[in-house]
Amino acid sequence: MDIFVQLIVSFFSTAGIAIIFNVPRKTLFHCGFVGVIGWMIYYLLTEHSMDVVDASFFSSFIIAIVAHLYARRFKMPMIIFIVAGIIPLVPGGMAYNAMRNVVEDDYLQGLQYGLKAFLITGAIVMGLVFAEVLMQFVFRAVRSSKSTLQRTYRK
Repeated sequence: MDIFVQLIVSFFSTAGIAIIFNVPRKTLFHCGFVGVIGWMIYYLLTEHSMDVVDASFFSSFIIAIVAHLYARRFKMPMIIFIVAGIIPLVPGGMAYNAMRNVVEDDYLQGLQYGLKAFLITGAIVMGLVFAEVLMQFVFRAVRSSKSTLQRTYRK
């Protein structure tokens, strides 16, 4: 039952963020779906004892790949799908705890929270970048194979 609740809440929260960012209506469901995919990967990996930094990397990697595919399908910028999809992964609560601990003069705990938030943010960015590079290689290979096939059939 817990995973079903996670699925529902992640869909509506991601779709809500997409509404706030004023995405086109025809992509609203898909933005929510990207968020569900990303959050479910993150949730399942952390439930199976993976570190939150690694889980953030893998889930943002998959979010970026799905966003690329949707961007091609709908002929829209992929940022529409990525922003809505990564919002659930952003470590806002951890950054808040870091600042709260610093204000309360618990610098060591604040530093730990801040470093963890920084590592998670970096993992999210690296997942997005690695997916971008991978998709560029894939799209370039598909284009070159299409042109090779076209040259072969023209002869």
